[in-house]
Amino acid sequence: MYVLASAVALLLHAYVVQGYADPGSCSGSCNVHDPALIRRESDGTYFRFSTGNDISYASASSIEGPWTAIGSVLPDGSSIDIAGYNDLWAPDVNLVDGVYYVYYSVSTFGSQESAVGLATSSTMELDSWTDLGRVGVDSYTGSAYNAIDGNLFLDGSTYYLQFGSFWGDIYQVELNSAATAVAGSSSQNIAYDSSGDHAEEGSFLYKYGDYYYLFYSAGICCGYDTSLPASGDEYKIKVCRSTTATGTFVDEDGVACTASGGTIVLESHDTVYGPGGQGIFTDPTLGPVLYYHYVDTTIGYADDQKLFGWNVIDFSSGWPVV
Repeated sequence: MYVLASAVALLLHAYVVQGYADPGSCSGSCNVHDPALIRRESDGTYFRFSTGNDISYASASSIEGPWTAIGSVLPDGSSIDIAGYNDLWAPDVNLVDGVYYVYYSVSTFGSQESAVGLATSSTMELDSWTDLGRVGVDSYTGSAYNAIDGNLFLDGSTYYLQFGSFWGDIYQVELNSAATAVAGSSSQNIAYDSSGDHAEEGSFLYKYGDYYYLFYSAGICCGYDTSLPASGDEYKIKVCRSTTATGTFVDEDGVACTASGGTIVLESHDTVYGPGGQGIFTDPTLGPVLYYHYVDTTIGYADDQKLFGWNVIDFSSGWPVV
């Protein structure tokens, strides 16, 4: 019996390591794209931000919900003026010196005419947000990168913003001490897939123990209801790690993230399809949690049918396992 139980445990471990895990439960308003999660310390309320409706957001008493829609962060849109482009994407939420920051992207699908903006609030209540506009991360046709999917990370006293999508993939730039604007003009490439159309985006930097983990989404994110990607080309979540916040980031096999490296954390399986748009949240009860959006194939493949997913994530082996 012990041998059989051990064999089953090993099989289950292998199954999990390969990037398969069913999402935790979600109730209430669970349709999201590109979620971002934070917990208000004053009362323990969870807030979840997402793409669409000029950055939608919702609140709940726990990560499971029930999630209640609040409204829009910027109901009048962004002050960033890119002619014809007024779609706000991919929020990232942080608490900076007692103020809540939501970074967002202004772009349109498939274009490099993009910019990262910032809105702030001291409470996260509806109609409490102030739009500060551009932070200095912009891109244009012919740029090395696409300036979307901003993600803030504080290392010691230095703020870094990770960003980028397709083209040259993922970059990093240092911000000023208030995390409101780029400090200088230099940026560095921290992840790049040389194959195909360089489908990497949605980076999220997280420190656990001695390592800095660079999570990102790889593959085709959207439009599954009109055209499914070839098997394996759909969204999935990957990771590389480094002993410093600025890299070099490498995967579990030692391959650099800038040389097409990347270890799979979560991918399509069973009725879960195309997980991505992820982040990591340190829950006071559950510990580190991977959150993301995904398609439930029993419900539908449309972008507005994507669901909020989450899993506790284990770093004990040195590599994140859901």
